[in-house]
Amino acid sequence: MPEDIRALSAQLAQDPQSLVFLRLAELLRQKRQLDAALRVAISGLERHPHLADAHDLYARVLTDKHDYERAFDEWDMALRIAPNHTGALKGLAFLYFKVGDVDQARAHLETALKVDPDDATLAQALEMVQQGAPPAADAAVPPVEAPVSGAEVAPLEDARVFAGLEGAEEGLLLLDPAGRVLGGALKDRHGADVTDAVAAYLAGVSQEAARTAKLLGLGSWTGLAAEGGEGNVFLKQPSPEAMLLVVRERGVPMGRLAVIANRAAQAASRWLERQV
Repeated sequence: MPEDIRALSAQLAQDPQSLVFLRLAELLRQKRQLDAALRVAISGLERHPHLADAHDLYARVLTDKHDYERAFDEWDMALRIAPNHTGALKGLAFLYFKVGDVDQARAHLETALKVDPDDATLAQALEMVQQGAPPAADAAVPPVEAPVSGAEVAPLEDARVFAGLEGAEEGLLLLDPAGRVLGGALKDRHGADVTDAVAAYLAGVSQEAARTAKLLGLGSWTGLAAEGGEGNVFLKQPSPEAMLLVVRERGVPMGRLAVIANRAAQAASRWLERQV
């Protein structure tokens, strides 16, 4: 295997656009060199952002590193690109089971089996779910213990606006037009909490954005994106009475940031409806 890794690394160095990164990152992952696998996967994904297999690979590495929220996003993105991607369907089934949603786990595996009825691993995973045991995200990911009722997997708190979403505690912020924080939190790159300070600066931004869009004849504004030296931000209105700010590191593409913002806005809209 070391020889294969060296050979694949050499091929990738000669042709950075090559899809050989998929095999290289997978070999590194199987060898449990997860940091190296992550670097290769991210680099490949940056060059091939519309390749479902690249998102699937990245998700598997993230799962090995127990970064389940980001893994969910990557498998979800893989399915947006390729709705019948069996690897993504199986990976999401694993994550759904892990949080106690057996019905969704079963549904994803059943869909995967319709796509590839000859895949024995899918049939085995579905049987495990039906018996109450978790399916593995793939053969190289060790299974986790099945959740015990009310013990390992607690229900999400209704009070948490972005419960279960990536960056819920430090990369998402929901506030009203006056700048009052409704949910979420923000930290700077040094880990300091800057939630209230950012909220204060954003007070009135929604009205200014609406006024500018009207003056330019652009209609109602739906989102604002900004790139920074250390990160990117995206502003969105989940309702006329609230504004959402999403912050991510510089390496997250703006299109990806928009997808994250849309998902967070949907969660915020549902939460706001429950407050009425």
